[in-house]
Amino acid sequence: MANIITRKSVMTLFSSPTCPMSHCARFVLYEKSIAADIEFYDPNNPPEELLELNPTGVSPTLIERDLVLYDSRIIMEYLDERFPHPPLHQMDPVSRANSRMVIKRIDQDWYQMLEEILGSGEKKASRAKKLLRESLLASAPIFAARPYFMGDEFSLIDCAIAPLLWRLPSMGIDVSTPDDAINSYAQRLFRRPAFKRSLSNAEKEMTEFPK
Repeated sequence: MANIITRKSVMTLFSSPTCPMSHCARFVLYEKSIAADIEFYDPNNPPEELLELNPTGVSPTLIERDLVLYDSRIIMEYLDERFPHPPLHQMDPVSRANSRMVIKRIDQDWYQMLEEILGSGEKKASRAKKLLRESLLASAPIFAARPYFMGDEFSLIDCAIAPLLWRLPSMGIDVSTPDDAINSYAQRLFRRPAFKRSLSNAEKEMTEFPK
């Protein structure tokens, strides 16, 4: 228990080294240069100290003093509000609400298919790969329209998309287009110092860093 009491005095993110949702939260942590401990663990065998604070043992879990958060999107929102500079959400309520809706759509469409790919048998995963590729390619004009996804400034939306795009090569999903809009956007995110620092050793092996 002493370790838990000590840990609660600092911010700690318990994270699976391969979970894309955990990767999103890590990306935000580094993008905002937040001082926090990142504890990698096997989500199939969560450490006892985590289970005492969060019995689900789900990844990611953020601990700060008496606060325990275990939803990636809530963690991302909390970090952006707790450490407001630089902001990763636009300040006006309408823009923030629209951003939340975009992330919700990304989760329902793309991340749901990613989860199916990672957790299903070969036949079902193959179908999900095809659907994910087609859905991303259908969105290529959105990736091409502005420097970041539906915006001119880097935002939480980009933090939500980058870990998914990073995993595509390891799954054999090619999203090349004549103008290479999706890959160009992805490389723009992957070159960010915060993204490079957010990668676990296991994630570094998924694809190559851009030159």
